[in-house]
Amino acid sequence: QVQLVESGGGLVQPGGSLRLSCAASGSIFRIIPMGWYRQAPGKERELVAVITSSGSTNYADFVKGRFTISRDNAKNTVYLQMNSLKPEDTAVYYCNARRNGMDNWGKGTLVTVSS
Repeated sequence: QVQLVESGGGLVQPGGSLRLSCAASGSIFRIIPMGWYRQAPGKERELVAVITSSGSTNYADFVKGRFTISRDNAKNTVYLQMNSLKPEDTAVYYCNARRNGMDNWGKGTLVTVSS
């Protein structure tokens, strides 16, 4: 089991930026893949971005060119830098870690994009 704690959410105007952080427990962080998902009201949870243990990344089409996922293994932390935010980015953002084929989730952090 991996414990995950997200932070960095808040209220931002359209076109603004936020950086989300996810702190993970344990010594295995450096060898497991990590991801960010989001869930808007009335919608299913959807994949935003993933990063492997070696640093390879993939993004959903709706965030390409705007969001960047990264990890700092020395700090057991994964980040999501969000630029050029749009109102449709409003959602609860969740950190994900997959260990032994099982998903681990944080509690989520709310991002609201509104003028």
